[in-house]
Amino acid sequence: QNVLQMNAINSNYADPNNLKFEEIKILGALQEVTTVTVTQNNVVQNFPVRITYNPIEKVAHITGLQLQLGKSYTVQWTQQPSFDGRFNCYPSPDPTREKCERLGCIWDEVTSDLNIPPCYFGSDNAYSAEKIEYTSSGLAANLTLNSAKTRANENYTTPISTLRLEVKYHLNDMLQFKIYDYQNARYEVPVPLNLPSSPMSTDSERLYEVSIQKKPFGIQVRRKSTGTVIWDSQLPTFTFSDMFIQISTRLPSQYIYGFGETEHTMFRRNMSWHTWGMFTRDQAPAYLLNSYGYQPFYMALEEDGNAHGVLLLNSNAMDVTFQPTPALTYRTIGGILDFYMVLGPTPERVVQEYTELIGRPVMPPYWSLGFQLCRYGYRNDSEIAQLVDDMKAARIPHDVQYADIDYMERQLDFTIGARFAGLPALVNRIKAEGMRFIIILDPTISANETNYPPFSRGVQDDVFIKWPDTNDIIYSKVWPFLPNVEVDESLPEQTQIQLYGAHSAFPDFFRNSTAAWWKKEILEFYNNPTNASRSVKFDGLWIDMNEPAAFMNGAIGGCRNELLNMPPYIPHLGLRSEGLIVKTPCMEGQQYLPDGTPVRHYDVHSLYGWSQTKPTLE
Repeated sequence: QNVLQMNAINSNYADPNNLKFEEIKILGALQEVTTVTVTQNNVVQNFPVRITYNPIEKVAHITGLQLQLGKSYTVQWTQQPSFDGRFNCYPSPDPTREKCERLGCIWDEVTSDLNIPPCYFGSDNAYSAEKIEYTSSGLAANLTLNSAKTRANENYTTPISTLRLEVKYHLNDMLQFKIYDYQNARYEVPVPLNLPSSPMSTDSERLYEVSIQKKPFGIQVRRKSTGTVIWDSQLPTFTFSDMFIQISTRLPSQYIYGFGETEHTMFRRNMSWHTWGMFTRDQAPAYLLNSYGYQPFYMALEEDGNAHGVLLLNSNAMDVTFQPTPALTYRTIGGILDFYMVLGPTPERVVQEYTELIGRPVMPPYWSLGFQLCRYGYRNDSEIAQLVDDMKAARIPHDVQYADIDYMERQLDFTIGARFAGLPALVNRIKAEGMRFIIILDPTISANETNYPPFSRGVQDDVFIKWPDTNDIIYSKVWPFLPNVEVDESLPEQTQIQLYGAHSAFPDFFRNSTAAWWKKEILEFYNNPTNASRSVKFDGLWIDMNEPAAFMNGAIGGCRNELLNMPPYIPHLGLRSEGLIVKTPCMEGQQYLPDGTPVRHYDVHSLYGWSQTKPTLE
């Protein structure tokens, strides 16, 4: 009610020293106090009141009061309206009252700030924790859906009725909690982590403690030494369905690092990080350049300077939205929730613990730390040779030279164009002078060539992504254009692609057969067993376009599974209205893990670059 009623129990008392109450502190004030009114017997007292507010500690300090002993007063204050605690209940475009209330959520538009979600969650979520089992190395519980609180979701977003929660105390400074559908097998990220074969923590040495809120379900992780809550998902936003998973957590401070190398010192409403790249385990060394990496990891600084890190092991399309509470919300469209937390407590220790978990970075070769020069658009090998000579004459440090796709015959991997016929000799000359040379490779392979061994051998070895339940390769358009055509470059780019783009196939780098084929093609280009003078003795490979990228949406002839390509929830990816296939292949593409397990491109799209990196490095 924002009211403090002070009643004197002995109103005839007159203090001989004229003592007065001059200040009041309001603890737990979630919003800033803006005005204070003091009345006595319904008469407003004209005190010189001053107000200060600490948003971190949530404390309002009122000074300048003159409340005499022996008299009764009423102190009232108003707080600035705050919408920081609203968690968006309808994150898709075009929310309406009808759509919102159909989900059982609250509708209240704030027209003065369109970034404030008009549709937000109420006070609790629909899951309860039951049958909690505690052990010395963790805990487990069933999460059961309260059908009375089940929201009217669309198909594939209806919450799953029973889930399993597992918490494992792997190390004294690292724990895992995992939420999944134990009754139905679901896709899980096939990237191994460096976990102990059995938990190696003790209660006395553990840096953290975990508590479970039973109803509604929530999980808290607290740092033992300070009592700081570093993870607090006791919030109403938790939901888990076939194609939409969401969980939110309050954060111990507003200082967080990560999510796209961005530092957020003050959380703004709906400031999001969206992922549709790749998850990496071992960082690529400098002689294997691959910038398309995706790691759903953040490091947070607590108010006392301690630090911790959180990894979500999930490779499906997702977005992570920050808000000023401070809090963040994960939304992903598949897989499971598999969180790993490292406790630091210093930022340096957080990084060490995290890289111990996912794999240490590879030590880069010394030469890769030198000065490197690269650009798209070299016209021929003579231009590169002249550039190297000019750099030397100008005494500009120059350790590494690159060649982009210009060196290829019509952008075909493992070929040398006529204008770059002298490239092998140029590479040898540059290396003899103490420099290094890096060439580019793209993942897609053209199918419209009369004699192109990389494609014919790839078909023979069954390396390309196919339509499900068929033997038909999925073709899109990337590099190159068709052979023996004259391109009208006056036409718009998309028109050129439509008219002249060749059929391009995407290798499935998860397969053992693809890894062997890719390695063989790289070695043959390096050694050229039929013509040694055409061998290109590169020092490093630059693998590009492996988001994977296409120059059209989906596939030639269109995609076939509308649900996978336009799921019920579309993360904030570029063009949400066009689904998940913007300049990338169809989501129903069939891929296979090394052990033969079938997986959908929908689930492993973000791992495409990672799957190519491994055989390229090997």
